[in-house]
Amino acid sequence: MSLLTAIQTSLSARGPVQLAEEAFARANSNAGRNVFLAMDQQRTLEEAEALNARFPKRPLLFGVPIAIKDCFDAAGYPTTCGSRFYAAKNGIAKTDSTVVARLREAGAVIMGKTHLHQLAYGITGENSEYGDCVQPRDATLLTGGSSSGSAASVQEGSAMAAIGTDTGGSIRVPAALCGLAGYRATIGLGGAQMWDGGMHLAASFDTIGLLFRDLRDGPALAAALFGLEPVAPPRSVSIAAVGESFLHDCEPAVLEVFRDCKTELRRSGAHIHDFEPDFFDDSREIFFGIQAQEASALHRGNFDHFERPIAERLAQGAALSDATVADLRRRHAGFRQRMDELLQQHDFLMLPCAPMSALPEGADHSTSRPKILRYTTPASLAGTPAVVLAKPGGGVQLIAARGSDARLLAFAASLGER
Repeated sequence: MSLLTAIQTSLSARGPVQLAEEAFARANSNAGRNVFLAMDQQRTLEEAEALNARFPKRPLLFGVPIAIKDCFDAAGYPTTCGSRFYAAKNGIAKTDSTVVARLREAGAVIMGKTHLHQLAYGITGENSEYGDCVQPRDATLLTGGSSSGSAASVQEGSAMAAIGTDTGGSIRVPAALCGLAGYRATIGLGGAQMWDGGMHLAASFDTIGLLFRDLRDGPALAAALFGLEPVAPPRSVSIAAVGESFLHDCEPAVLEVFRDCKTELRRSGAHIHDFEPDFFDDSREIFFGIQAQEASALHRGNFDHFERPIAERLAQGAALSDATVADLRRRHAGFRQRMDELLQQHDFLMLPCAPMSALPEGADHSTSRPKILRYTTPASLAGTPAVVLAKPGGGVQLIAARGSDARLLAFAASLGER
């Protein structure tokens, strides 16, 4: 039985209010008490109480507690994007973003707004203004970012699933580090309106997705959020797995997880083909430049309000010449074409989410970002969907061709049933 099914079954006995109360009792259980940047328990319980009258026929996520990354508006809450400057500038949202509105239409109970790396422009979950986000289950470890509080909310059980964004790995990395399932959608899935009421970082790469516990829940969650119709899982698949020469910087635990995952997939009937991704090494330079240039345009005039490393990236992006940006975009198109060709030959691509299994709290992570993005930016440049298969010691990302979200989610869900 999937977690979503178990929750829906228990609602018959307990009801949405009791379920929400139990979720609140687990909220902000990490050492920093900062999983959520904003909650309103009374209001949320009133909304849960109203669900029975509002929905005579239970919709897909009836009574299910969902957390929202604090870069999407929810009426009655501030939208900080992890920055006190934007908390003051944006004020209290008067209307729901498309993301929140769709979840409410599906019957979800919105638990609150979660912690994130400032501007969603980081991969560790550190934040000098709201505190670093450490894992509820282990105060010595960061969650990873930028969807840090979203991952923590699912890990602590204050949410059954949480909205995240993934520009360069911001769902995939915290999912892997926190032992969760994760899904980043095809770029543009659901149309431009999906970002109404949301704060972009770099529109060329920004995607929306979810963190959750059980792979079997992925298709239903995507159906509620994107209107994505579930499909039957493919019976026989071809998977291209990155060769071990690419994995030279992986920790032993991550390598073990990756090898075990390949073995399990073979046992399930998948055909695994190793390949050497010689063109992947170009991905970070292309990604860094375009991301910084687009982010600098969004936050122009406000750089001094942000953390020093982020302000420096924004300044670097603003300083790029038109010719440099044009060259980066040309290279981006070429990279995307090569990824498309690879995914025409195979159903899925697989590689670790990160070369390390943990990010210790308080350590110097100035070199962690480029190490991690070597693994995540290929899918980011391609705009492809990805699902995270997480195990103790690391996580593996399965990547599919753009628009193949339903098929990817169905395949991942079938693995959760075994």
